[in-house]
Amino acid sequence: MIILVTGATGTVGRNVVEQLIQHGPADLRVRALTRNPETAGLPEGVEAVRGDLASPDTLADALDGVTAVHFINFTGHDYAPLTTGEQIVELAERAGVRRVTVLGGRADGSLEQALAASAIETTMVHPVEFMSNTLQWWAAPVSAGEPIREPFPERISAMVHPGDIGAVAAKILLDGGHGGKEYFITGPEALDVKNKARILGDAVGREIEFVELTAEQAREKWLGDGMHTDLVEFLIDAWGNTPTVGRTVLPTVEQITGRPPRTFAQWAAENAASFR
Repeated sequence: MIILVTGATGTVGRNVVEQLIQHGPADLRVRALTRNPETAGLPEGVEAVRGDLASPDTLADALDGVTAVHFINFTGHDYAPLTTGEQIVELAERAGVRRVTVLGGRADGSLEQALAASAIETTMVHPVEFMSNTLQWWAAPVSAGEPIREPFPERISAMVHPGDIGAVAAKILLDGGHGGKEYFITGPEALDVKNKARILGDAVGREIEFVELTAEQAREKWLGDGMHTDLVEFLIDAWGNTPTVGRTVLPTVEQITGRPPRTFAQWAAENAASFR
């Protein structure tokens, strides 16, 4: 059995690969799609193959003999939906792919549409906010002894451990039986920003100061940091108006994997060194 993981060097993709290796049968072969196999840094035994979902003509070798695929529905840092879905699914069907998971981006696109019209068993996985996003936003100021400066301190999020996202996708790919399902994946608790900072401070071993910004102050700060205007406006809207699904704890991880999801305290303890 060969399972192909696309987006294999990303946060979720790496965890899918690791979970497949850990829980797959002895004869499982894990293949990882990447633009740069030489620098992918994947675990020993994983077959790294060159390819790009935005260029379907690069995918034939990657799909050869594959039974299941973990897809991402975007390429590039803007998370724009793929426009090549029809060609990708045609190649997958020709290769004999029987089931797939799809990690959704900001919007559905041609990949979802093409899979819905195909005979491939498809499962959508939609994680809410990643606990690991804390590294991107907070590691630099906290490790420098500076306060966290953000808007919307009352914002509540049911953050999920990336390893749990990988575990859900891997279990579905290995076992099948989830065709046509759409799963939202959350952690075991919904935390506001101040509680998140408190928990991280406990893991680091010191109190972390929090400074509230207005939405306009945050906009100015992020634009000054070089963030693209579209991303800034997306964050202002998403953080200021977190949808219900982003702050509602769901039992998906335990239902699929048979174990409870990991807490933010566990994630913080695992990653405390990055904040010291």
